[in-house]
Amino acid sequence: MMEILITELDVKDIRFPTSLLADGSDAMHTNPDYSCAYVTIKTNKEIEGYGLTFTLGRGTEIVVEACKSMFYLVKGQNANEIFAHFGSFWRKLTSEPQLRWIGPEKGVIHLATAAIINALWDLWARIENKPVWKLLTDLTPEQLVSTIDFRYITDVITEEEAVELLKVNQKDKEKREEILRKTGYPAYTTQVGWLGYSNDKVKELCTKFLALGFTSFKVKVGQNLTDDIRRCQLVRETIGYKNKLMLDANQIWNINESIEWMKQLAKFEPTWIEEPTSPDDILGHLKIANELRPYSIGIATGEMCANRVMFKQLLQARAIDYCQIDSARIGGINEILAVYLMAKKLGVPVCPHAGGVGLCEMVQHLQMWDFICLSVSTKNRVIEYIDQQHEHFEDPIIVQNACYMPPISPGYSTKFNENCIKNYSYPNGEKWRNIYEQGLFHKLSD
Repeated sequence: MMEILITELDVKDIRFPTSLLADGSDAMHTNPDYSCAYVTIKTNKEIEGYGLTFTLGRGTEIVVEACKSMFYLVKGQNANEIFAHFGSFWRKLTSEPQLRWIGPEKGVIHLATAAIINALWDLWARIENKPVWKLLTDLTPEQLVSTIDFRYITDVITEEEAVELLKVNQKDKEKREEILRKTGYPAYTTQVGWLGYSNDKVKELCTKFLALGFTSFKVKVGQNLTDDIRRCQLVRETIGYKNKLMLDANQIWNINESIEWMKQLAKFEPTWIEEPTSPDDILGHLKIANELRPYSIGIATGEMCANRVMFKQLLQARAIDYCQIDSARIGGINEILAVYLMAKKLGVPVCPHAGGVGLCEMVQHLQMWDFICLSVSTKNRVIEYIDQQHEHFEDPIIVQNACYMPPISPGYSTKFNENCIKNYSYPNGEKWRNIYEQGLFHKLSD
């Protein structure tokens, strides 16, 4: 086996001025600038790995520094040795005796973990000359399970149980892969529903995405009930009641407020209410779920869930009806696989969060693996789709007939093109300098 030594790690602060057009705006995050900490892992061979973790602008520099602080754990390592013992390496990264204190396994340090781990998976897939979804599906059940740290979750699922769940579905893997290559994986769009958009823009976008074949639409809610009723009515008038409508409050409400607010919106027949309250409140989600299930409204959350342990409790408590993993919030693919396995055992469908820089590019790989190897179904499962920032990637997503088509290029679809880095590196990229000159933004140092 070729010895591939990790020699260097480069981290860049990449930001896009999405707040100028209210792209990404919701009840809690009113003026986001979609951004990421972008990691490049360099080796002694002519091969590199690219990973990122999503942010909203200010604070990205902190995640960048956290990535740099962790790099000594990676530098000099043989990449193939990491991949052969990926579960134990993941624990080494998340259990560093001093860095762990500023987590543990949550917050900025875990965002940095995700960026590095995502870059390592991209590197592994490039070494194997496969897209990540194919790398995952080609691993034996034992190999895949060996990449996961089961500490803290064995009361729900053990390594042995995980292997058996995967072994059951080894039959017909090739048939499901062929289906995926032909038809893709169903998507829903959030592009129509940003809170800062005008009525005309919302209606125009609904019409556009209907014409593109979309049948599921998500709308942001939570700032003003009268406005939410108006906007939901507008969307329903445009998409009809045969199509699905999801709502997303982005953590803005208290528990009882969530319940009463959603009872007012129940007439619009939402499939789910996403992030109705604090992402840390398992019992709060359970109370909301119990109150809203008689209205056939499901509870969805996970994009801000800190780690596999909190996911475990949400799933154990039956506090959620849709599990929303995020490719950069918890500790990269290794930990996300643990959540998929728990969700499978406890019978909760996974519908990934994908709003943000690179998230669509990454989660498609995970959901495709799930279809081929674990859930073997797309029932009640969709991938979020947002139509922005894809042009900055060398291997952008391909969505046809409202379905994600399987990537064919090696890697995790996470490599930016050179123009993106030149233009949007913060604070001195060419686009940012032009924005300063126009007076639209001021440097934070000013």
